[in-house]
Formats: sequence, structure tokens, C-alpha cells
Amino acid sequence: MEPFFRKRLTFLSFLWDKIWPAGLLEDCEPQVLDPELEPKPPGTEPRGPTVSSEQLFMVLCDFTARCAEELSVSRGDRLFALKEEGAYIFARRLSGQPTTGLVPLICVTKATLDMFLDEPWYFSRINRTEAQQLLLSPANAPGAFLVRPSESSRGDYSLSVRAQDKVCHYRIATAAEGSLYLQKDRLFPSLEALLTYYKANWKLIQTPLLQPCVPQRPPEQDQWERPRSEFTLRRKLGEGCFGEVWEGLWLGSMPVAIKIIKSADMKLTDLAKEIQTLKSLRHERLIRLHAVCSSGGPAYLVTELMRKGNLQAYLGGPEGKALSVAHLLNFACQVAEGMGYLEQQCIVHRDLAARNVLVGEDLACKVADFGLARLLKDDIYSPSSGTKIPVKWTAPEAASYRIYSLKSDVWSFGVLLFEVFTYGQCPYEGMTNHETLRQVSRGYRLPRPAACPAEVYELMLDCWKGSPEERPPFTVLQEKLGAGYRRVHLALT
Repeated sequence: MEPFFRKRLTFLSFLWDKIWPAGLLEDCEPQVLDPELEPKPPGTEPRGPTVSSEQLFMVLCDFTARCAEELSVSRGDRLFALKEEGAYIFARRLSGQPTTGLVPLICVTKATLDMFLDEPWYFSRINRTEAQQLLLSPANAPGAFLVRPSESSRGDYSLSVRAQDKVCHYRIATAAEGSLYLQKDRLFPSLEALLTYYKANWKLIQTPLLQPCVPQRPPEQDQWERPRSEFTLRRKLGEGCFGEVWEGLWLGSMPVAIKIIKSADMKLTDLAKEIQTLKSLRHERLIRLHAVCSSGGPAYLVTELMRKGNLQAYLGGPEGKALSVAHLLNFACQVAEGMGYLEQQCIVHRDLAARNVLVGEDLACKVADFGLARLLKDDIYSPSSGTKIPVKWTAPEAASYRIYSLKSDVWSFGVLLFEVFTYGQCPYEGMTNHETLRQVSRGYRLPRPAACPAEVYELMLDCWKGSPEERPPFTVLQEKLGAGYRRVHLALT
């Protein structure tokens, strides 16, 4: 229709230009355009040769003109070389004020198109089909645009714009003197200037330019995430609420502990978030997370292997029963240090007990399983589930009302101290969970163990204050236990 009216009613060309802006579209389906209306490649025009990357220069250092023929430039300015004159280039500045003049060659360097265009809207390695797919992706809305090198005319560019559910492509031609245009009567010194103009006057191309195209970035690979094939299970170490724990090998050589999470009992929607928290925690008194297998099958949490197992079992064994009070105090200090770090990070453990503290070859203690209790489904980890909730280690407000806090961890630490100084004895022995909760609510507290120093038992009682606000922070517990350990150690030496 457009070619017919333009040929038959030429005297109304001003009207056709408003209805069909001339010389814009490369194409925009389903509209079929007359090829004569597209901008002709600059090489077909009588004014001069096509622009190439060899004519693009970047200014390396500031230069101040010393005469009227020279051009003052600043570092980073973009130039289009019209010709070389000895030690100078006669160039047109494409950034800033579009003026021309001589610039010393020592002040400039040849620029590739990629160097020349480092804007977010410029995509140097993308073709027409890829541009269309990218602009129509969910990340981009109507009005998204990009500029890319023209496939059909070397040295020119193409402007691709999303218009609702289709993409329009416009050719940006280059004139002999380096100016750029969509319409021959509107020349611009740079792509930035051209885009700025058509953003404000988008009706000329009938498509708004609202925001640069959002690139599709490949998802960053999580270095913690490892394929399950890298791990070999060798020996089952135990099983708890969270799943089985195995001794294994990583890549056939490195000994590790592998916790296989029970998916049936876990809130899997929260597992990924909790794993992110575990990755961020780093302290010598916390068990170190090495890797994660979370895609497909049961999730693996891969940690360092502590050869002597958990603290409760170790203390109840022959080697543990032979330890002195100084050793026991040292264990208490190490756990308090690890819990102090969690306290600083505002991380509530929820299941602090000697069974969740691991012992290494050098008698180093490390807190494990911090935060995992929150992932258990409500019907699994609740007072009504009987043996599932560790009532004998849990603060009354947490056992009865599920109010967990740093102060409920302090209560649990007091019970852990009882375990340590009884060499792994179960607290409230002979009582059921229900009896324990009833007795504690009436004011009953565990008695002082025979091996426990009086000042340590005072700390236990402080941990078991009925009001959570009255319980000491772990920093205070760590300080007082450390002072007690130093006194005992000095007395022995």
C-alpha cells in the first residue's frame, strides 16, 4: 500500500512521511517494505567510502589545541578519522561536541568496535535471530532495545526493539564523514546521541525505546555444589532426626563425614536457604562444611570428619572416662566459644547437646548440626511427638510453646555441661519427657555432678533461670569457664 501511494500521489509526500517514516525499518514482520525505502549502504552513495573499525580511534591522553587547526580532546574521547596527515589524524569527535580538527597520533589508539561501544545496550556478538529471542524472553518487557553490528552491511549497525510480542529491526547507516542516521535528514555524531534523540522522539519510529535489553547470563555455578559421584560411602556412623551419617571418601582420597538428609521428615523448601546459612559460617569451633549435593535424590551435607565421634559417646568410653577435670573444662570452653560465635551471628542452634558436638584426634571440639532442627516438619519436632523432641535438653518455653532463641540455647548449654561433668550421663535419668517438663516447671534442677567444680555448677544454674532474659550470654559463659580452666590448669602444674 505504501509504495502505491508514494508513487501515485507524490505531492502528498509530507503526509506519507508522517504515516510511514521513510528509511527506518530493516523489517518488522508482518509488514513488507519496499527495499528502495531502506537506507542504502554508504558504499553506494557518491559521498565517500564506508566507515570501518580502522577509522575508529580512542584518545589515550588529554591534548589541548595549540592553533585553530588542532582539536582539543580528553582521555576516553571517541574519534572518527577522516584522513591521516603525517604525525596527525584529521578526525571528527563522536563523543561530546561533534567538532573536527587535527590530533597527534601519539595521543590516540585504534579502537575495535567492541572497545568503542561498551554501553549496556550494545551487543557486539549477537545476530538478528538471537536478538529477537533475547528481546522476547521474560526478562525483557516491551520497549527493551539493543544495538548490534549489521549483518548485511559491514560498518553499519542495527537497532532491535521489542514492540509487544514482536521485534522491530532498524538499520543505522553510517555516512562518509562518520555521522550515523536512521533517516537521512537526521544525522548524529554517535550512537548515544542517536538513541537519546529517538528516545525522546520515539513516534518517528513508532516504537518506544524504554530500557536496554537485559542479557541472559549463564547461571553461576555454585562451587559448593558437587556431583554425588564424587563421594563414596564407606561406613555408617549413626542416625538421628536429620538422617544418617556416614564416613566416606571425597574423590577417592579425602576422608569426610556425609550426612544424608531424610527428605520425608524435612521442610525441603527451607533446606536450600539453610544450606546457604551453613556456607557463610566459618569458625574453628564449628564443624566445617566442605560440599553439598542438593540436586536429585537425598541431599548430602559433606563435612570434615572428626575421628573420635560425638562428645557424649566419647566421654562414656574408656578414653573419655580417664580424662581429668581440666580436660572437661577445656571441652566446655571450646563449646562455649563455638556457641559464642553463633550468638554473634544471631544463629539459634535449637538442638545443642553433647551428641551434637564432635571430637577430633587432638581433642578439639566442634559444634555440629546448628540450625538443622528448624527444618524438621512441625509434626515431627513437637512436644506431642514424644521422643522426637529432645525435651531433656530443651528450655521450658521452647518445649512447651516452641519459642526458640539464643537464650533457649543457653539453657541447653547448661544441660550439656551436666553431660560433660558426668562423663556422658543422660540428664534426668529415670524420668520420662513429660515428668521432666513437669518437674522443671515446678523449679527442679539437675544436681551438681561429683566431678563438677562449684563455680561451674553456679553457671549451670544461671543457664537454667526460668526467665530467659536472666540467663547469661555465651560471651560471659566463655569468659568464666576460661578463667576456671586457667585456675585448674595452674593448680595441676
